Amino acid sequence: MRRLAARGAAGDAGEVAAPAAHSSDSAQGRSPSPWRLIDLCAIWDSGVYLPSAAWNGASSGVARRRLNEAEKLSSVREAQLKRLEVTRPRVLGSREQGRVPRMARKPPPPWVHAAFLLCLLSLGGAIEIPMDPSIQNELTQPPTITKQSVKDHIVDPRDNILIECEAKGNPAPSFHWTRNSRFFNIAKDPRVSMRRRSGTLVIDFRSGGRPEEYEGEYQCFARNKFGTALSNRIRLQVSKSPLWPKENLDPVVVQEGAPLTLQCNPPPGLPSPVIFWMSSSMEPITQDKRVSQGHNGDLYFSNVMLQDMQTDYSCNARFHFTHTIQQKNPFTLKVLTNHPYNDSSLRNHPDMYSARGVAERTPSFMYPQGTASSQMVLRGMDLLLECIASGVPTPDIAWYKKGGDLPSDKAKFENFNKALRITNVSEEDSGEYFCLASNKMGSIRHTISVRVKAAPYWLDEPKNLILAPGEDGRLVCRANGNPKPTVQWLVNGEPLQSAPPNPNREVAGDTIIFRDTQISSRAVYQCNTSNEHGYLLANAFVSVLDVPPRMLSPRNQLIRVILYNRTRLDCPFFGSPIPTLRWFKNGQGSNLDGGNYHVYENGSLEIKMIRKEDQGIYTCVATNILGKAENQVRLEVKDPTRIYRMPEDQVAKRGTTVQLECRVKHDPSLKLTVSWLKDDEPLYIGNRMKKEDDSLTIFGVAERDQGSYTCVASTELDQDLAKAYLTVLADQATPTNRLAALPKGRPDRPRDLELTDLAERSVRLTWIPGDANNSPITDYVVQFEEDQFQPGVWHDHSKYPGSVNSAVLRLSPYVNYQFRVIAINEVGSSHPSLPSERYRTSGAPPESNPGDVKGEGTRKNNMEITWTPMNATSAFGPNLRYIVKWRRRETREAWNNVTVWGSRYVVGQTPVYVPYEIRVQAENDFGKGPEPESVIGYSGEDLPSAPRRFRVRQPNLETINLEWDHPEHPNGIMIGYTLKYVAFNGTKVGKQIVENFSPNQTKFTVQRTDPVSRYRFTLSARTQVGSGEAVTEESPAPPNEATPTAAPPTLPPTTVGATGAVSSIDATAIAATTEATTVPIIPTVAPTTIATTTVATTTTTTAATTTTTTESPPTTTSGTKIHESAYTNNQADIATQGWFIGLMCAIALLVLILLIVCFIKRSRGGKYPVREKKDVPLGPEDPKEEDGSFDYSDEDNKPLQGSQTSLDGTIKQQESDDSLVDYGEGGEGQFNEDGSFIGQYTVKKDKEETEGNESSEATSPVNAIYSLA
Repeated sequence: MRRLAARGAAGDAGEVAAPAAHSSDSAQGRSPSPWRLIDLCAIWDSGVYLPSAAWNGASSGVARRRLNEAEKLSSVREAQLKRLEVTRPRVLGSREQGRVPRMARKPPPPWVHAAFLLCLLSLGGAIEIPMDPSIQNELTQPPTITKQSVKDHIVDPRDNILIECEAKGNPAPSFHWTRNSRFFNIAKDPRVSMRRRSGTLVIDFRSGGRPEEYEGEYQCFARNKFGTALSNRIRLQVSKSPLWPKENLDPVVVQEGAPLTLQCNPPPGLPSPVIFWMSSSMEPITQDKRVSQGHNGDLYFSNVMLQDMQTDYSCNARFHFTHTIQQKNPFTLKVLTNHPYNDSSLRNHPDMYSARGVAERTPSFMYPQGTASSQMVLRGMDLLLECIASGVPTPDIAWYKKGGDLPSDKAKFENFNKALRITNVSEEDSGEYFCLASNKMGSIRHTISVRVKAAPYWLDEPKNLILAPGEDGRLVCRANGNPKPTVQWLVNGEPLQSAPPNPNREVAGDTIIFRDTQISSRAVYQCNTSNEHGYLLANAFVSVLDVPPRMLSPRNQLIRVILYNRTRLDCPFFGSPIPTLRWFKNGQGSNLDGGNYHVYENGSLEIKMIRKEDQGIYTCVATNILGKAENQVRLEVKDPTRIYRMPEDQVAKRGTTVQLECRVKHDPSLKLTVSWLKDDEPLYIGNRMKKEDDSLTIFGVAERDQGSYTCVASTELDQDLAKAYLTVLADQATPTNRLAALPKGRPDRPRDLELTDLAERSVRLTWIPGDANNSPITDYVVQFEEDQFQPGVWHDHSKYPGSVNSAVLRLSPYVNYQFRVIAINEVGSSHPSLPSERYRTSGAPPESNPGDVKGEGTRKNNMEITWTPMNATSAFGPNLRYIVKWRRRETREAWNNVTVWGSRYVVGQTPVYVPYEIRVQAENDFGKGPEPESVIGYSGEDLPSAPRRFRVRQPNLETINLEWDHPEHPNGIMIGYTLKYVAFNGTKVGKQIVENFSPNQTKFTVQRTDPVSRYRFTLSARTQVGSGEAVTEESPAPPNEATPTAAPPTLPPTTVGATGAVSSIDATAIAATTEATTVPIIPTVAPTTIATTTVATTTTTTAATTTTTTESPPTTTSGTKIHESAYTNNQADIATQGWFIGLMCAIALLVLILLIVCFIKRSRGGKYPVREKKDVPLGPEDPKEEDGSFDYSDEDNKPLQGSQTSLDGTIKQQESDDSLVDYGEGGEGQFNEDGSFIGQYTVKKDKEETEGNESSEATSPVNAIYSLA
């Protein structure tokens, strides 16, 4: 026996009856004809009203178990209830208005349509006036376009032309048209007419005329006194199918094995014709990877074979509208061959070409030509890339995308892999694709650069706006595209700029804001957004209504609902301003909300669990400043339908009589119907069956009667089901023994259970076995049930052999036990025995603690402690609770503790991802459990800090090595690293590549594909929360390019000046720096040309971080090679290098000599020819760049001597024998104290950073020496 139920179809929400005053059934004393509540939103989702949905929902519950009286709604109902809470600002009302009776097929009343429309309005975006006729006839509405022809309207010249335009509004709108932006006077053209109550144009050619004369751009205007709505601009074109030009085609002579293209060149039709190739005898041309038709219609032969001469080739064009096919004069082939006999046995020869004397050739592309091409495609369209290659043997084509994989979900190959089609193209599909044509002789490839553009598409389409007087609102029109579309606003078809001014209206780009709207603000606004690839036009009206509250449902409804179910009383209404709605019961003065009642924003009243005392009359009152309206609903509570004696599984011999019981209890005011199903299908009651109110009898059971039988007891509101299985035993042959002669069956249930030897932790259970039914009992299963934690639920306790009928059961403290026994044999299990008497054990403190204790953060500042709650057999006493303790693991602080009755506790205000010691101890009224073990948990994770010491090395031109250290603050469990890098060359930037690494990986090697470009790397660490702070570095510049130097944190900001050399801001600042910021001069290094384009220098000071980028022309440096590295922490300690120590000594000696010379010079009264700039603010006479940076270059940034300017603006090396004297003549190029060459520099700073900064210039020893000269 199986117990099933399906009462939710009607019981969840009850039913609504027609008003009693209009019910003939009520007048006759019968129950009124019911309208069961249906979720209109769910039923109307498909756009078709289906009254049968209510019954279908009920019958689908055949396979469900009986619902508990207090059972919650299903997840689907819960989702529907949540949807009810979403309402539109201007229309309030019900979304669920009444369910149709299970078997009824009556059309819904008008108010159901109104309520349904309100449901759609609340879920959709458009706001409409309710469809109630009284409201429709009274309220005004500006026009709205409801139907129009497509933008590109191509018509058949043989038919009349139809240009659709329909609109609605109150009053009904009138229509007029423009053609090519000029008024189209329909009355002057006898062929043109307009349909009645519509703006649809009909152009009739039955009396003659040429359709081409009416080609052009049409636009429809729908107007009433509250505004004008516009259709799209409809471009009317007449389909064309021109004839193929007559031509005489000479035979095509081609050498066997050579490539060949037969051009189609179809006549230009509208729309474009469909091309296919056939012979002159209308036989289709067989195509394969050697011979195929291209997208342009041409027929391509990768290599011509002798058998290609056996037929001719004709191009055919099929035109869609005229349904005609035009055939081009056929081509005939003459194949020149070294093997004149067309031996068919050679077609499948493993080396067919060499057998026919055809020379093998490497592939070459027939289409497209060359090695590279480009293609533009619009977003949302299909991208078709094509590569057709020639060669012997026939090449194979393969497709790839540079820097990534082909989109497998929307990419497919066509035409024997010669074409790649990507459907529904998006911006991510742009990039470089290449096709690879290969045979055994070699391969070639063709690169196709794909650019994805986009016609405008909506991000936020403007919606109709209904306001009350004095309210505020806005219209938003947002669209995207490539290029970015422009937005133009119109009002009633005219540009907004030329419209009369409205002080209540404000235009802010793509938004129009209305404040304190009045009746005069009504109008229809158009948003036109366009770019070079297309346009979008949307109408949205602003309507100002002043309407007192209206009730949309009939009065005095009767709703009947099943006890303990959830129901909802609906009160659909409309008004402007938005009315407020309150509910009252039986005329009481208090508003119903809270507790067992819940009022939704749309006004529906939900009663969470129906009780008998909820029966009564409910009144809903809608109120706004213009008045109020009310309605009443009468609620009746009915008893549920129950099958209290269910059919049981039976085993019957063929020819015997079987009776299946089904006794039902139901509400006497409801009509009961009992029906039977066999194998979930309606049961046909034949002459061998007898159906009674409480049973089904089957006479002369046959094998076809075997199966499942379901009893369905239903009323108008609910139903209950119960199922049993009938097994029919066939006749047996003459048995060889007594047991084999009798049919085997499941054992009968054990009986007479008795409890003895009652002890504190044990009891003896004894039972009498039932009949084994010719199959020995193999096992007994003892089950128990307790009435505290899970009453009514049976659990397996223990299992015993079939030879015993008594067992000692081990028990847990403080459990009110009840036992039953199930017998098992080879056929199956018996029905459970009747339960034993109850036995409660005495209580005790818990002997265990909850398991699976965890501490995990759900947010960065908390930790949720969870555990598996203990069951009834481990509670050991009343009031089971848990003592939760926690403390920081590192600090070993005092334990925090709290007592919890559930299975979770959240610790708040915790640091990010720190370990905690956690203990959870069970406790009941008899005492505490054992001391628990500590479990380590962690508080919530956060984003990690940036990886440390991110290093970029370039050992050669082919590879770049990246290394990094783990973040200083992981803030959680590291799950990996994300590396993003992009190649750049000047202003050109490549596509970004993303790599994900495991948390243990701290090295990565990038194989360079372009030795010219540099790379910018961005690295971040990831936890389960997400990616943290990123660190960015760039690869070093190529050897022929000067690369920026990262200055130490204490150095002021510097840049590379016009001369390309680095000069010092403050000599003392450099002298105080222990690490050199530039590579010192090595006199023995050969002269090197340093070509620098854009140099970005980032300098970190103690106060702030400033990034400065300046444009620096190339310079020629004699006697030194400048190699500036942005990653100084990667290099060895320079102070320990021998050459560096020697160099420092040489510099010290040079400085000493310089000081002596200066002292002698000054003692003779000489002048030191260096302009002092230290601690002197820049004056207005100092030259400035327009961007605010200062330029100290010599002679207006002229290039150095010996350099010339190339066509691309760079300065190339003219000579390589420049000396240090060339840099000393101007007085600007100087050498630092460590011997390195320092050029003038510029520093860009914000205004507030510039104030107070000073510029200084170190004394140049070279200048001093020259001054002595």
